[in-house]
Amino acid sequence: MTTPIHRACFVLFVLGLMPLAASAAQELPTSATASFEALDTNRDGVVSKHEYDSDVTFSNIDSNDDYRISAAELESILGPQEDGTPSAADRIRTADRNEDGELNDEELRRAAEMRFQWLDTDHNGELSLAEMKSGFGIPAQQP
Repeated sequence: MTTPIHRACFVLFVLGLMPLAASAAQELPTSATASFEALDTNRDGVVSKHEYDSDVTFSNIDSNDDYRISAAELESILGPQEDGTPSAADRIRTADRNEDGELNDEELRRAAEMRFQWLDTDHNGELSLAEMKSGFGIPAQQP
């Protein structure tokens, strides 16, 4: 089962936005190890592409079911912007290919695939904790 923390961790890690601020409702992972543990849902010591997938994540974050993730929806997970951190809109802009201020399923999937491939330095289709640590806190790059 996918938890709200897992969903938030996925989206934010895909966008290269870890470490994170804690929301008022829940404590989000703030280290590579905590992020890894949140994503490794079957506890086998690696994060597979399946665990990193965005299917459930997108539908759960898309609270108004319009097939788009808005800054307001992302902010509901992150909590209000804190001083010195990017806003939800700034974070969305990282993967927003059509520049409409929201993420659609394709944009999130593309960002997830690119991030996974970038992190998977040994190209075995799984992320180890070491690979996760190597990309922790590094923003996603625009292609």
